[in-house]
Amino acid sequence: MPKPLEVLPYRHVLTMPTEPSAVRVARETAEQVLVEWGIGLRHPAVDPALLILAELVTNSVRHAAALSPTVTVIYAADADCLAFAVHDRHPRRPALCAAATGAGTGGLGTVMELVLGLGGTATVRADADGEGKSIRISLPL
Repeated sequence: MPKPLEVLPYRHVLTMPTEPSAVRVARETAEQVLVEWGIGLRHPAVDPALLILAELVTNSVRHAAALSPTVTVIYAADADCLAFAVHDRHPRRPALCAAATGAGTGGLGTVMELVLGLGGTATVRADADGEGKSIRISLPL
């Protein structure tokens, strides 16, 4: 079971407009906070984590921008876990299990392949009002 983001000692929250530049900003912010937290950019989990993050933010930009003017990324970590959540206010929740079995198409299939290959977890959680969701990724370090 993944640790709740709230209990991880290192946390950073970034909210930005749901537009194409969000992908670059999310990735650059991830690199900066990882270095600040002492997680080297050459750690074997970092490149796949950055790819996963970029894909999830790209999905928000492509599919949620009409209903979600902002996208929020929560970055979190401790000595043995790197986690992040991408949140938007679009109600559609992707089926990560379909992506994991190959039934999904495009980027989510790649996301799930990377997450599972690293021994991580991915979950989708709806907002309390059902009008948004967060996709959370946890990867072991």
